[in-house]
Amino acid sequence: METCVNCEENTRKYKCSKCEAPYCSVACYKEHKDSPQCATKDLVGKKAENAFQEEPTLHVPFSTDDTVPAEKLQQLEHCQELRNLLHNPHLRSLLQQIDVAMNAQTAMMAAMQEPLFVEFANACLQVVEPMTDAEKAELELCS
Repeated sequence: METCVNCEENTRKYKCSKCEAPYCSVACYKEHKDSPQCATKDLVGKKAENAFQEEPTLHVPFSTDDTVPAEKLQQLEHCQELRNLLHNPHLRSLLQQIDVAMNAQTAMMAAMQEPLFVEFANACLQVVEPMTDAEKAELELCS
């Protein structure tokens, strides 16, 4: 167990919001926050950096007819329409819910009821598998 950064006697109960140093009481925190030891860490930068790190993959997924090549997936990064859609907190929330869902298929079916998610999915498809002219003409006939 860590000891308090100030009194070095009590075990830590809290951590400083600026530098994450452990402290045990309000009195120790007040003394610590005014000390030169308390330097603001770049927590915002760390969080942003960690947010965009790729999750580790233990193995390469097996390929199927529906597998999208990595090169096509990387093209999503440069799509301005997707970037604009991802500014929407509701869409980000939907994506997070799908990511942590116990049953991904059920979560996807629920998300597909949301027009915003459908717009997002269509924008992704336009990048990785653009429609042919024949498909566009058929879509216009159906509309």
